Amino acid sequence: MTERKTKPATHRTGNDSGRSQSPPAAANPLRQIPSVEETLNRPAIRALAAKVGRKFVADRVRQVLAALRDQIQRADIPSGELDAHINLSVGAAVERELAFSLRPVINATGVILHTNLGRAPLARESLDHLIEIATQYSNLEFDIAGGRRGERDVHVSRHLQDLLGAPGIAVNNNAAAVLITLNTLAEGGEVVVSRGELIEIGGSFRIPDIMRKSGAVLREVGTTNRTRISDYEAAINENTKLLLRVHPSNFRIVGFTERPTLEEMVALSKKTGIPVYEDLGSGCLVPSRLLGSLDEAPVADSLSAGVNVVSFSGDKLLGGPQAGLIAGKKDLVARIRRNPLFRVLRADKMTYAVLETTLQTYRQEQFERIPAWRMIQMTTAEIEGRALRLMEACALPEGGPMRLELVNGESVIGGGSAPGQTIPTRLIALRHRKSSASAITGRLLAQNPPVVARAESDRVLVDLRTVLPEQDPLVVEAIRALSRKDRN
Repeated sequence: MTERKTKPATHRTGNDSGRSQSPPAAANPLRQIPSVEETLNRPAIRALAAKVGRKFVADRVRQVLAALRDQIQRADIPSGELDAHINLSVGAAVERELAFSLRPVINATGVILHTNLGRAPLARESLDHLIEIATQYSNLEFDIAGGRRGERDVHVSRHLQDLLGAPGIAVNNNAAAVLITLNTLAEGGEVVVSRGELIEIGGSFRIPDIMRKSGAVLREVGTTNRTRISDYEAAINENTKLLLRVHPSNFRIVGFTERPTLEEMVALSKKTGIPVYEDLGSGCLVPSRLLGSLDEAPVADSLSAGVNVVSFSGDKLLGGPQAGLIAGKKDLVARIRRNPLFRVLRADKMTYAVLETTLQTYRQEQFERIPAWRMIQMTTAEIEGRALRLMEACALPEGGPMRLELVNGESVIGGGSAPGQTIPTRLIALRHRKSSASAITGRLLAQNPPVVARAESDRVLVDLRTVLPEQDPLVVEAIRALSRKDRN
């Protein structure tokens, strides 16, 4: 037999001496990471893909495997079985990605028309009609009696006629209503308005900016705190197209003030032939007799006084969907309706569905069916009774770090309505010996659903005026969850 020769052993020297040897494939954690396809073929992942879509799950798998690869390269090797870790991570990634960004919260702030929290909550019956209309075809722009094309305005115009004694139309919000009204009635001409009424509404939108975009020329009169009817009259010239009155729905000027009455504005309008337009903002359709101390101008009162055109919001005191309603003299409303901008700014079928049911409720004078008005009219005794039952249901351990107490407080309407006015209420005050009020509000926001409360000094305040009654058990569970975390 031929003797097999073997290579002599060699020794690494110099720069090779400190170089580490690559670990065997089986010992290299990176080699243990499966491919995307292998992962997708696992029974658990395959079942998930069948439920939510293979491509959707494949994208999440790529993200999870890339993150795992980066984690291992940082020598941060996951504990436990790698396959189980991947399955859990993919499932969690799918759940996170499918979670809605827009979701319900519990408004415990006491601000009824909270702009950041969606303003007026809608009545359930409005949503029933919305679902009926949105999930099938409807006569949105079809005249069933005549068997021909119709107009979507009819679904609210008859209600506005009955409620206000004047025809009306709807666009997608009140800023749009201001824009189209000014553009229709005053484009290229001057609009006379008091300096004290050049308001800024939410999101830094200012009346002067909207006026410029409408093509109208702003003509300021008076001063910040005092404007007389003579100031309007002196400003009128051959270019004047409109007299504008803006309801100060989100601020108050007090002290040495003066403002022309509606009657004076209407008289000047009749004398000069120049229409007067009032932007009422909040949209109060409740009769004056039911407002009590609430300082808000009912829309019907302005039209009865002779104002030519008014506009107001749908999702503030009206308690309906986001919309801008325009009502007034038939010929002026018809002109606004014919403006090409109306097509750009028009409301959709879902808005009309909710708006119609809301306006029907006003025609029946069953205001308690509108959640926002139900909250406004709630008594302190009602709120106290709910609060006491809720506190008892929380059953916090005696001597624990958190305690609840009932205190006096104030709710506000919000949403640019009745500024400076408050409604007496009873508040649940949460105090914690070990955590700050801001920390507790943060922990309430972390609940599902999030609870939005007010932090004041060393306590967190919960106002049940703005918590829907069916949400009381959820508030109880959120407070209990804080207590359980303390014990853990």
